[in-house]
Amino acid sequence: MEGIVDVDYLVVGAGAMGMAFVDALTAHADVSVAIVDRRHGPGGHWLDAYGFVRLHQASAFYGVASTLLGGGRVQSDGPERGLHERARAAEVTEYYARVLSRLVANGQVVFHGRSEYLGDRRFASLLSGRRFRAPRARVVDAAYLSPDIPSLTPPPFAVGDGARVIAVNDLVRIGHAPSHYVIVGAGKTATDTCVWLLENGVSPSGITWVRPRDPWLLNRAVVQPDPAVFLGMAADTMAAAAAAASPDDVFLRMEDAGIMLRIDPTTTPTMAKTPTLARWELDLVRTIDDVVRRGHLRAVEPGRLRFADGDVRIPADTLIVHCAAEGLKYPGLRPIWTPEAITPQPVRVGFPCFGAALAGYVEATRDDDADKNRVCRPSPYANTPSDWTTMQVIGGDASLAMTGETDLREWSNETTLNPARIPADLAGDPAVVAARDRLKQNIAAGRARLAALADAAG
Repeated sequence: MEGIVDVDYLVVGAGAMGMAFVDALTAHADVSVAIVDRRHGPGGHWLDAYGFVRLHQASAFYGVASTLLGGGRVQSDGPERGLHERARAAEVTEYYARVLSRLVANGQVVFHGRSEYLGDRRFASLLSGRRFRAPRARVVDAAYLSPDIPSLTPPPFAVGDGARVIAVNDLVRIGHAPSHYVIVGAGKTATDTCVWLLENGVSPSGITWVRPRDPWLLNRAVVQPDPAVFLGMAADTMAAAAAAASPDDVFLRMEDAGIMLRIDPTTTPTMAKTPTLARWELDLVRTIDDVVRRGHLRAVEPGRLRFADGDVRIPADTLIVHCAAEGLKYPGLRPIWTPEAITPQPVRVGFPCFGAALAGYVEATRDDDADKNRVCRPSPYANTPSDWTTMQVIGGDASLAMTGETDLREWSNETTLNPARIPADLAGDPAVVAARDRLKQNIAAGRARLAALADAAG
C-alpha cells in the first residue's frame, strides 16, 4: 500500500537548484514541500565530489538566497589573495545540511533521502522499499540539469586488460606513485586534477594530458562579488562583442581585455563552457608540455592510448585518470512552468543557483504560469563559442524580462546569488558608477552584434 504525502510541492532533487528553489519558495509562501533524492542528504553532486574540489566561483554566488555560503570573506593570503573565498566540498555539504535542517525545522519541508522518484508523483525508498504518493503536489524537476560524476560514470573509452584506470575521486587514495599519469578530459575537473598533481610535487614531465578540445576559461579575478569588478567585466564583454567579426574574435578580444584565458596561446579553443580559473593555476598547467589533441580517446591498454587516427605510446606503469564525465548537460531549454512540472534552469547567464532561487520566488509571488514564464525565462549553457553568443542573447533577454519587474529587481538586488547586484551602500561609489556607465554605453551595440553572430551561426 502506498503512503500518502500530503504536500503542495514534490521537489525531485536536493542539489543546488532544488535547494535554492525550495528556500526561496518557502521564504515567500506558506506552502508545504517534500524533497526526494537518491542521495542520503542534500547537496547533490557535492556528496560525490573528488577530494580536492573547490567551487570555481566565489562562495557568495552559490547556495540559497537566504543564507550566505561562507562569510563573504576576501582571501588574505595564498595565490588568490584579494579574491573572494571559494568553499571546499566539505564546507558546501555542511552548508546544505544546515539549510535543510532549518527548512525542516520550520515545518514546511520534509526530506526523503535515499528515495527514487518513479514518475506520476510517486517515489519509493531505496532502503525500506516503501512506496509513497503525493496526489495533489505540483512536481518540481530539479534534476533536469544534474551533472554526471566521474566516480558514478564509466569511462567513455574501452579499458583493456591490465590497464590502470581510476576515476578522479580515487586519486587521493592511491597507495604508490605511478611512473606516469594520463589525465583524460578538457574541462574543469581535468584542469583541477592537473593543478592538484603539480601542487603536490608531480613533475610536469610526468603528466600527459589528453585534451580533445582546448577550453576558454574565465579569469576568476573579474568574476567577483564586487559590482565595480563584475559590471566592469560585463562592460568590457559588450565592448569586445560590439567590435568582433566572429564568435572566435569575441573571445580573442575578451582575452585581450583580461576576461578570458586559454591554456595554450597558440591554439584557438573550440570549447566555451567557461569555468573560472586563476592566473596562478594557468601558470601551473601551462608547464605541462605533453598534450594529446587527437580527438576523443577510444581505448586504453597497458602502454598504449588508442585514438581514431592511431596510437600513442605511454609508460607501462601509467595511471590513467578519468575526468571525462559530462559536468554540463544540454537537454534543451524548456519553459520553467508547464502543466507537467516546474523545471528550474539558469536565468542570468552562468549562475544556476540564482536562476533556481528566482524561480522559487516567482512561484511564491505569482499565480499565472504564463506570467511566470514571461518574467522568468530560462537561459542555456554554452559549449562552443557560437553557442556562447546565443547564450548571451537569450540570457540578456531573460535578464531584461526580470529587471522589468519592480519586485523581482528589488528581490534580486538583495541576494548575493545575483552577481550583478549593487548593494545600496555601494550605489554611489565612483568605481561602481563608472563601471555601470561603461556598461550602458556598450550594451546596445554589444547585444546587437551578439544577436547577429548568433543568427549567422544558425
